[in-house]
Amino acid sequence: MNGWSIKEGDCLDLMPTLPPDSVDAIVTDPPYGLTGDGKGGFMGKEWDGCVPGVEFWKRAIRVAKPGAWLLAFGGTRTYHRLACAIEDAGWEIRDCIMWVFGGGWPKSLNIAKAIDRHNGYEGKVVGTRKVDTSMQGGNLLRGNHKRHEVEQEVRELSPGAAKWEGFGTCLKPAYEPILVARKPLDGTVINNVLKHGTGALNIDACRVPLPDGDNLTDGIERNEHKADTQGMGFNFVSGNRPAGVGRFPANLIHDGSPEVLDLFPESRGQQGSVTGKEPSETTRGIYGKFSGNRKKCVPRNDSGSAARFFYCAKASRSERGEGNSHVTVKPLALMRYLVTLVAPPGSVVMDPFMGSGSTGVACVQTGHRFIGIEKEKEYFEIAGRRISEAKQEET
Repeated sequence: MNGWSIKEGDCLDLMPTLPPDSVDAIVTDPPYGLTGDGKGGFMGKEWDGCVPGVEFWKRAIRVAKPGAWLLAFGGTRTYHRLACAIEDAGWEIRDCIMWVFGGGWPKSLNIAKAIDRHNGYEGKVVGTRKVDTSMQGGNLLRGNHKRHEVEQEVRELSPGAAKWEGFGTCLKPAYEPILVARKPLDGTVINNVLKHGTGALNIDACRVPLPDGDNLTDGIERNEHKADTQGMGFNFVSGNRPAGVGRFPANLIHDGSPEVLDLFPESRGQQGSVTGKEPSETTRGIYGKFSGNRKKCVPRNDSGSAARFFYCAKASRSERGEGNSHVTVKPLALMRYLVTLVAPPGSVVMDPFMGSGSTGVACVQTGHRFIGIEKEKEYFEIAGRRISEAKQEET
């Protein structure tokens, strides 16, 4: 396969037509099954009526190479069903990435108003309030939406309903779990990497960028000797990381929105030098302080919000593209990061729930090949247009 290929139809029908052991990674945003009652699905979309079951993930694992990674977004309420189905199909659950964002819209039932509607009571208008309706069609770009405020009437509540004012049924969504799984290896990790080109994460390509002027090192002064950490026998070896390459990627990602940054405390890095001769506090209460034998460490001299330790998926509203009506578009910055993490450059990434094509656009922008499957004709056409435009921009 050269470049990208998208297919319109049901992924359960189309995945069996693909060669076995042919896909290097799967990155997808499947249905969350937020309403499995057949009454319209999520946001009125029937396709979100249930979480993909074991049979689906069995067909996906057949297509994947040994050691291929799977990243699947899930809903907080139904993530357990997603994880169980994937594991029961033969995948190995390896981790869970938490994507934290600030722009969630709580889809909560106003209990007091619902009581008055139930009783047919319509109180008199006592004022107005401004309501942001921009997120009511879906949490589009998580913390990067443009506010659209409208005036809404405020009506007097009945005595029976007034005591329930302020009660609801849902919390504001602020994160989505991303399940990290891997198809069982063919032998050892090294054997699998050499034979199939899969099984490893692209750590250095996904290091968390440092702020301007932050030349972070790993804190260990360089010499030709391996550092046995604090002489404690753990054999932790000092890395040979050049200054400024970025922090190790974590299983937490945030969107950089003010709401999220405010949740992280200020956190200063190591500010002073360690000579290695400082007395040990560990034995103070029993034997008194022993002379220290720690390795010399240079100060990090970094400071700021603890959010700097985690990847920041900054996105713009323009990423949706013209005419994109999909209700759960993911930021392209986030999708580029995830694709880069699990798929070697130039390898094949599949998204069996392509939606409006964000994974495909990310693959084009990162130099990966892409296979996409989408059942809804409207979204299939949007995805094709977005991926084609991205390809034109890259050439």
